[in-house]
Amino acid sequence: MTFHPATSEVNPVSVRFNRNFTCMFVVLVLILTTGCTKNQAAESARQTIELTVSAAASLTDALNEIQKVYGAKQPAVKLNFNYGASGSLQQQIEQGAPADLFLSAAPKNMNALVEKQLVDTNKQRTVLGNELVVVVPADGNLPLAGLNDLTKAEVKRVAVGIPESVPAGSYAKESLLAAKLWDTLQTKTVQGKDVRQVLQYVETGNADAGFVYRTDALTSKKVKIAFAVDAKSYSPIEYPFGVVKATKHPKEAEALYTYLHSKEALDVFAKYGFSQPKR
Repeated sequence: MTFHPATSEVNPVSVRFNRNFTCMFVVLVLILTTGCTKNQAAESARQTIELTVSAAASLTDALNEIQKVYGAKQPAVKLNFNYGASGSLQQQIEQGAPADLFLSAAPKNMNALVEKQLVDTNKQRTVLGNELVVVVPADGNLPLAGLNDLTKAEVKRVAVGIPESVPAGSYAKESLLAAKLWDTLQTKTVQGKDVRQVLQYVETGNADAGFVYRTDALTSKKVKIAFAVDAKSYSPIEYPFGVVKATKHPKEAEALYTYLHSKEALDVFAKYGFSQPKR
């Protein structure tokens, strides 16, 4: 009897089928994985709500800290801040610029939006107070003790915010008018687009003195407070916060508005020198 050993032949058709099947399976897995990733990213994007907050420049440092604190509490809400002079921000909102909340450094700018029915009177209220001071370069030795000293020959330039759009400039003008010095100082006055620019003028030596809020003075090591302006010579500095009617996210905007009145938020503002207005 002749013995025929078993042969181990490989079917080429079967091999090709297995390879093709494996490739198709891998491709299918990649498509499904990519699709899921894209869907998850899209879902995440849909879940994130972005709020635009138009805020007075003097609130910059405090709000930047609150942004981190609030973000940890509400990870689905992203806060975008638009800082500037309250008057300029008011005009932007009047012209239809997107904004969910308006944080003003003066009641008149908020009142203007309420009158034009762009902010609901029941969703705005005064939250903070501040104080007007005159600052000088930290490394200078110019002796200034009061407004009359600004007329001295050694004082070449005095920085003031544009009174028509910058509340700090408006308060400064009030105090100088009360002291009968506004016209006298016109030849040496330089105007800033907001209170932070006024601070920068003094920091860089482009002004010998400048009118800013106490809170702004406390943020810089390059300036020092020469004196506090008599609070009786200008209107009370109040910061009203309000929800803009045109917001596309009323629920989230009102939640942030409420949070900004909370003790936690007020403690942050106090850390940066803001006071709570007397009721």
